[in-house]
Amino acid sequence: MFESLNEKLEGAFKTLKGQSSLTELNIANSVKEIRRALVAADVNYKIAKEFTDKVKDEALGTKNILKAVKPGELMVKIVMDELVDLMGGASEGISLSGDPAVILISGLQGSGKTTFSGKLALYLKEKRKRKPLLAACDVYRPAAMDQLSVLAEQVGVPVYKEIENKNPVEIAQHAVKWAKENKCDVVIIDTAGRLAIDEDMMREIEAIKSAIQPSETLFVVDSMTGQDAVNTAKTFNDRLNFDGVVLTKLDGDTRGGAALSIKYTVGKPIKFISMGEKLDTLDVFYPERMAQRILGMGDIVTFVEKAQEQFDEEEAKRIEKKIRKNKFDFNDFLTQMNQIRKMGDIKNLINMIPGMSKMTQNLDIDDKAFAKVESIIQSMTPKERGNPELLNPSRKRRIAKGCGKDISEINMFIKQFDQMRQMMHNMSVGKGMGNMMGMPGMGNFKKN
Repeated sequence: MFESLNEKLEGAFKTLKGQSSLTELNIANSVKEIRRALVAADVNYKIAKEFTDKVKDEALGTKNILKAVKPGELMVKIVMDELVDLMGGASEGISLSGDPAVILISGLQGSGKTTFSGKLALYLKEKRKRKPLLAACDVYRPAAMDQLSVLAEQVGVPVYKEIENKNPVEIAQHAVKWAKENKCDVVIIDTAGRLAIDEDMMREIEAIKSAIQPSETLFVVDSMTGQDAVNTAKTFNDRLNFDGVVLTKLDGDTRGGAALSIKYTVGKPIKFISMGEKLDTLDVFYPERMAQRILGMGDIVTFVEKAQEQFDEEEAKRIEKKIRKNKFDFNDFLTQMNQIRKMGDIKNLINMIPGMSKMTQNLDIDDKAFAKVESIIQSMTPKERGNPELLNPSRKRRIAKGCGKDISEINMFIKQFDQMRQMMHNMSVGKGMGNMMGMPGMGNFKKN
């Protein structure tokens, strides 16, 4: 996410390397490179120009005041503050007023509205302790209602749909009534995707909004469409006056233009960001955390929050005791690995750790690597999982056959496991950290 923009911004800051202080000349050179980076990320030139003008003014205003700070570090801080301001300053929550609260989902075809609706239902159920209802109001797309029904079953919430009724306004009204009768306190209205130029469809969603008076109207946009997404958001906002934006597909090859420009253009906050198809990959949008990611600083706060959601204090104490005695085994490793998987996409998680994004940029770090490790461990006997020392050459050959891997991969995994176990033991007794990137499954397996 934002790798290209991050690299170009780092290049802009490098123009200040070796400089003893900020001057009008080196500020101008750095700002020019920052503007180029933003335009390359599909940020509108006018926005990029206004942004860099602010950066330049701030840098000129501080160049003679903060002489103790290195020029590059000072410029990063200035850009960081301006990025936060450009993306909205502070996080804005979702309004859940009303009995029930009604959330209207709008957006273009293919933007990921239905998947987001499922993710939002899970978020409201687990994080906000609400009782959501999903309402299927897309009467045009084949299998749209079936898709929403499948998502509803996966997240464990009810779904309201009317197979024969082709009037989405009536369906939305009936869904709100059904929610009241069945004690659901939030209704998520999934509407049909529409084109901004499709007047009939735009009038239809205006009619839905007028009929149900939602407490929140969200515009879902594919972040990979860049500046086009921003232009479309403006068109929708002129008609719907929505309350907030949802950026989907942030795990794709996104240049960042939508995230950086949309608040400036439509004056409405980004409320959620979504990555991947997994239903638990929905995050509240925090401008400061996103700015840190863009600048390669990681996002340790979000990382800790995700870890705490999976944290089991008793299990942690048990594992700690085993590590201290150097008795950490394959069962323990499998348990810890599954907890990490529950936190989300592993590469995104690692990139939240400051300084790790560059180290992992070209590594194959994903759930497939975890699956390979899991297949190796599951090919062991229960006794072998609990006693790694038992793995002699004949046992390794049997394991290789069981999981369909080459014996060299088995040997590599066991070697890495031994190194990791020793590293954790050393840490527990205060002997230092060792090499984290040698952990089993962290990019050392070839793609099949």
